[in-house]
Amino acid sequence: MLIYLGFSAVAVFLAALLLLHSGDTAGAAAAHLVFTVGIVPLIFAAISHFVPVLTRGRGAPRSVLLLPLLLQLAGAATFLAFRGTLPESALQAAAASTLLIALLFAGWLIRRARATLGKPHPGWQWYLLAILFLAGALPLIPAMDWWPQARPQLRLLHLHLNTLGFIGLTALGSLQVLLPTVLRTPDPDAAQRLRRQLPYAAGAVLAVALGAAFWPPLSLAGSLVLLTITLQIGRACLARHDWQALSTDGAAAKLFAALLGFALLLIFGSAHAFAVGAGRDAVPAFVVAFLLPLVSGALTELLPVWYRPGRRTPARERMRAELARGGTLRALLFLVGGVLLALGMSDGFWLAAVAVLSFLIALLRSLASVRAQDKS
Repeated sequence: MLIYLGFSAVAVFLAALLLLHSGDTAGAAAAHLVFTVGIVPLIFAAISHFVPVLTRGRGAPRSVLLLPLLLQLAGAATFLAFRGTLPESALQAAAASTLLIALLFAGWLIRRARATLGKPHPGWQWYLLAILFLAGALPLIPAMDWWPQARPQLRLLHLHLNTLGFIGLTALGSLQVLLPTVLRTPDPDAAQRLRRQLPYAAGAVLAVALGAAFWPPLSLAGSLVLLTITLQIGRACLARHDWQALSTDGAAAKLFAALLGFALLLIFGSAHAFAVGAGRDAVPAFVVAFLLPLVSGALTELLPVWYRPGRRTPARERMRAELARGGTLRALLFLVGGVLLALGMSDGFWLAAVAVLSFLIALLRSLASVRAQDKS
């Protein structure tokens, strides 16, 4: 399941980039293809993998593990509705289904945390809050039809609750655990930092979302808080690892690039709040400068574990090495491509497409290497 969703996310990224560049698909449809078919199911699946570790319990039950597939079906309906292939009612049904799944998943998270022996790792709270932000964004979809006069404001609320609330909080919470794992050096301060930062991060997301919809100065304040948290994570990472360690490991390079991309996009977003730059460029830049290095970096570390669970083996290490090869160059392509898109330059699509295609080839090559070693 996790391996399928990982491949699916990469394929969806590439398809969306090509669709956008060809002009056959509107930006909103392509963005929802990435978000609802690729990202949302993968994040839910990854959370179902991490939460048993954070709560020191058994693996997720089959009923929870199947939820990402249902989310992907709802996402496909959403994309087709935006394309005009399905009626508007399909979009409303998909939103209602996703909301129900999100609430069920949140209930499972809470039950698992309460059943923990001792205190659960605070990372689970970041995941719970991220899912609640997603749940808060979904009712805004029918609300846009009920109150068309408020559609621009509701759309901005929906957009920011999804991008900064759901994806942003999931990423900022995960990176503080995943980066030390990738670099094989535990961070003993991560749990305390996560507890301290969570209320500020949640308040900042709300400030950005409400400010973007109703009062830009509030959005700027929220962006500055989120930027401060992002820089704290980067500083903590650099305090334990030098630039050489970050740049030579392909997984770490992409994850750190995602952190840099998030910081840059907060700066671009703050500028846009005061009518500097074009808002339509923000979403593709978010995908390229932040989502692509984040997902590809995480998959570089996690796919070998999912494919060969249990203790480390030479086959698993070889698979990771294949995925990490060229990771630093891909990280640079994602960052530069995202910045170009944020500046309104379409050349960023080509850089992103080359990097995604390169990672897809690395995925296939890594699987082939493991299978070849199994046969030998």
